[in-house]
Amino acid sequence: MYGNAVRALIVSASLVLCCGAALADVTLGSSNNSQAGIDDRLSSLLDAENRTVSDVQRRGLGRLIQSPAATPGDTGYYSRARLDAMPAVSGGPEWRCLSEALYFEARGETVRGIFGVAEVILNRVDDPRYPNSVCGVVNQGTGEKFRCQFTYTCDGRPEVIREKKAFALVGKVAKIMLGESERPLTDGATHYHTKSVRPKWARAFPMTAAIGFHKFYRQSDAFASR
Repeated sequence: MYGNAVRALIVSASLVLCCGAALADVTLGSSNNSQAGIDDRLSSLLDAENRTVSDVQRRGLGRLIQSPAATPGDTGYYSRARLDAMPAVSGGPEWRCLSEALYFEARGETVRGIFGVAEVILNRVDDPRYPNSVCGVVNQGTGEKFRCQFTYTCDGRPEVIREKKAFALVGKVAKIMLGESERPLTDGATHYHTKSVRPKWARAFPMTAAIGFHKFYRQSDAFASR
């Protein structure tokens, strides 16, 4: 928005600088001293131009580079610095289940991406079509290989947490989200997939967000999962 205004002002300044003859024709009609009139008009136009550009930069462009407030929905709230500043956390079974899910499903994501996956899990907990606990949601359908809700729980490989720092980070996200009622990133999403695949259900559900390596979807009322 401000870029267009600044460009327009720069064009005006260019016309003043490069087209003095045209301006002289205009000012000669209203001044008895043509050279003085040209100088006065040119000085006035340049002064007005400089004041306008400075005002735009101060009031508009300055706001665009300010750091956002630390509230849900912006980079301050979802920043790595905020998580790094938090003390180490721990919790009960629900925290552990959510932390493990975030570790195995999203530890390579951006901070927003990790929060997005946490939103999906907790949205399912709140949805009557799914189990009403974090551990129930995460472990749903783990009785048969590759037929579960979260692949890492039924891929036949041991779930070993080797990256301690990554687990500490996602554990903080889990702690925050278990105490947070607002989930603004994914707009009620109950499903997600990496951008490298295209599951069949993605054609039936509305996409609500794309964050990092994942796309997020909200399950329609026509589909049940229990």
